[in-house]
Amino acid sequence: MAAMSLRKHLGYGLWTGAIALLAASSASAQISLSSTVGLALQNSTSVKLAAVDVQRAVASLAETKDAYIPNFVVGANPGPPSIGYPLGEPSIFTVQSQSLVYSYSQPDYMRAARAAVKSAQLKLKDDKDQVALDCSVAYIQLNTDLRQLTSLDQEKADADALVSIEQQRLAAGVDSRMDLTRAEITSAQIDIKRLHTQDDAAEQRQKLSHLTGLPPASFIPDPKSIPPAPDFASGGSLTDQTVDSNAGIQAAYANAKSKLELYFGDKKQNYRPLFAFGAEYSRFASFENYSTYYKNFSNNNFGAAVQITFPLFDATRRAKARESAAIAQHAQIEANQARYQTIEQVGSLRHNLAELKARQHLAQLQVDLAQEQLQAVQSELANGSGSLVSTPVTPKDEELAAIQAQERQQDALSAGMSLISAELSLMRSIGTIQDWINLSIK
Repeated sequence: MAAMSLRKHLGYGLWTGAIALLAASSASAQISLSSTVGLALQNSTSVKLAAVDVQRAVASLAETKDAYIPNFVVGANPGPPSIGYPLGEPSIFTVQSQSLVYSYSQPDYMRAARAAVKSAQLKLKDDKDQVALDCSVAYIQLNTDLRQLTSLDQEKADADALVSIEQQRLAAGVDSRMDLTRAEITSAQIDIKRLHTQDDAAEQRQKLSHLTGLPPASFIPDPKSIPPAPDFASGGSLTDQTVDSNAGIQAAYANAKSKLELYFGDKKQNYRPLFAFGAEYSRFASFENYSTYYKNFSNNNFGAAVQITFPLFDATRRAKARESAAIAQHAQIEANQARYQTIEQVGSLRHNLAELKARQHLAQLQVDLAQEQLQAVQSELANGSGSLVSTPVTPKDEELAAIQAQERQQDALSAGMSLISAELSLMRSIGTIQDWINLSIK
């Protein structure tokens, strides 16, 4: 049985070497975390929609400014000669120009448009942060799944060796049929866990494919491209950093400011004069009979004026102002709500980090203990215990210790994934996740 165990471990060594050679040959196909996130930001529909919203907001701001720029309109109204008294204007062509001279509301509308641009830009950054979070979590989860699959392959080899050993011990009358069944159950459980991990890895590849537009099979994570997480335990409170750096909160408050400025503008539409400029040139047709009825008829006609409008009473505008006030209040409440929820989320995540770090530390200690127990069994199997009282170890004990070591390794990987997911969510909330991703480039 010792020879069989040696052959099994030698075979695993060859298998591991083959995997290492395959990984080395495909190292050029690895894609870094920063490159994956960059592709996701370029391909994301939510980011594209947010970018279009920025363009629309910029155009709206230009519209409020362009109200002061005179427009020019050219038209024509030629017609057959009239019979009797002329009924219309005999213009061959007309050139008109109009512009806003001054409005008490327009400065407010311009400030509202500027705030809307700022809100759209911040919303774009917030959407980019969300895409970066989704992409990073999927990337690191895929890397974790692949590492777990490597561990499961080794555990499966150990479990199959244990089944073979139990079959030999059962044939020799050393162990019972129940021991063989337990070994077979362990092997079947590893198969199920491996299938589940493979499905999760395929799901993460598909998610990354949807985010980046690349084929799912092209994703081979590069563990070295994953930056270390920042130490959130050091430093002061994250509350101020959340309010100052979270693009979603800032976008909400910028939107609330925009709605408030719109209300100010709509409110000033009542009881305040409006000044507008207008000019017109018309070239009248000579074939009309206007000269018969008008003593000083001229073909060239020009006029310019400043129009002043006093809205003394307009129920529609007053209702519009009340509507704008309600919309502004609603936007302010939404912004406050987003702020409170994000601050609460940051507090919860930060408190959970301590527990998750403790779990990861415990998992790593269990890995170390399992490895030490495996080494102790292997050492005793090779050299003997040196004791006449204790029961000597067997290859069965070695396989059991090896299986236990791989299980603890997988538990440590799962604990590490839970920790990095919480850390990424915290960085997303305080608006620093893209700065963290850029660390891998430096």
